[in-house]
Amino acid sequence: MSRVVVCTNLTLDGVSQAPARADEDRRGGFAHGGWAAPYAAMTQAGEYFASAGALLLGRRTYEDFYHVWPARTDSPFTPWLTNTTKYVASTTLHEPLPWANSTLLGGDAREAVARLRTEPGKDLLVLGSGGLVRSLMSRQLVDVFVLLIHPIVLGSGQRLFAEGATGGTLQLVGTKTTSTGVIVATYSASSQPTV
Repeated sequence: MSRVVVCTNLTLDGVSQAPARADEDRRGGFAHGGWAAPYAAMTQAGEYFASAGALLLGRRTYEDFYHVWPARTDSPFTPWLTNTTKYVASTTLHEPLPWANSTLLGGDAREAVARLRTEPGKDLLVLGSGGLVRSLMSRQLVDVFVLLIHPIVLGSGQRLFAEGATGGTLQLVGTKTTSTGVIVATYSASSQPTV
């Protein structure tokens, strides 16, 4: 059975919107894009990239990655992203998808991911993709959360654990702190809902 591992950047107040670039996601008038870039913490989650057999991406993250990463030929991350199987949750995109090794998840993404989880293999890694993550959480389809918690408070922006999100119990299974003050907290998700 494969695990679904969510790896995402968060602020101390839980914002996950537009961590990489100023122009990444301006929905809702969000003006703080690129807040995680100075911390360069994603490299601290390298073990999860190594154990991933495929990526699960929402449409916005897929399109953003596709417009950025193939052009970064000097990055060692680019070949990995290009060569890794990418499953894309979208109701608006159509096959064939433009980026190599990309497959559109047909029908309900949660049902498709539930099927993928039953197959033997490496982890299914979710990067960003907050809407997809919240959808998977509603069906208890996330097995591990790797939260890169940055020492910054933004006060606004979309949050990973938004109001009304499906509750659950998480068990802390590992932590490390980067030299820039980012806490990489790894949690195992429990299927037991919170009361």
